Amino acid sequence: MKKKVFITGASSGIGEFLAYAYAKKGYFIGLAARREDKLVQVASKCFELGGEAKCYTLDVTNSESCKKDIENFISLPGEIDTIYANAGIGAPDQLSTGDSSYMNKILLTNILGVTNIVLPFIPYLKTNKRGKVAVISSIASFRGLAHHSAYSGSKAAVRNFCQGWNNALYKYNISFSAICPGFVSSEMTDNQNNPQPFKISTSLAVDKIIRAVENRRKVFIFPWQAKMFIIPVMKWAPDWLTRLLRI
Repeated sequence: MKKKVFITGASSGIGEFLAYAYAKKGYFIGLAARREDKLVQVASKCFELGGEAKCYTLDVTNSESCKKDIENFISLPGEIDTIYANAGIGAPDQLSTGDSSYMNKILLTNILGVTNIVLPFIPYLKTNKRGKVAVISSIASFRGLAHHSAYSGSKAAVRNFCQGWNNALYKYNISFSAICPGFVSSEMTDNQNNPQPFKISTSLAVDKIIRAVENRRKVFIFPWQAKMFIIPVMKWAPDWLTRLLRI
């Protein structure tokens, strides 16, 4: 039976490269994102690499649309192996504007965009008594970031979701992996001017992510320099030092 994988944020960055990696393994891939033209391009390359794909033009903040498309994906032939809740956005809080819409957009996408994708799969995974779910968090989840508190807070929330879901559903052989990357080359990070130490390529990041998910790692922090150096500073440094370091 052909294995299936569902990936949000599949039109670029980590999601796009995840799709190519699974295509090489011969998977049937559900590609979900807002940009239909980009999804079609990704799907075409997946077929070239030996996989199959179906595109879902999807806004992850729309729960009804997510549920409908996921029900369709579940109904297709094959067994669901892995779900990636990868869609996410990052931007400054814009505190000085007094307008909450900037932060709300980030919170909606990064938090509800995870629950809207993961929860519709749960009944299927429970019945099947197997499955792997990966949620893309961030090393930013380990400290509230000045001017990016919506982003760091949302990534902390979904990391905690994974911990709770693991404890709630362990008896069904369902694993939840909170993936906490450092700086990875993508459309979002490549257009930023802030310091990005230990930045790695998208292809290398995807190799590490897939290995961690296959091994059912509950929390996976990478690269190793982020785990050894950046996160300890983020956790324990006094506020004056994080301001100096622009963390």
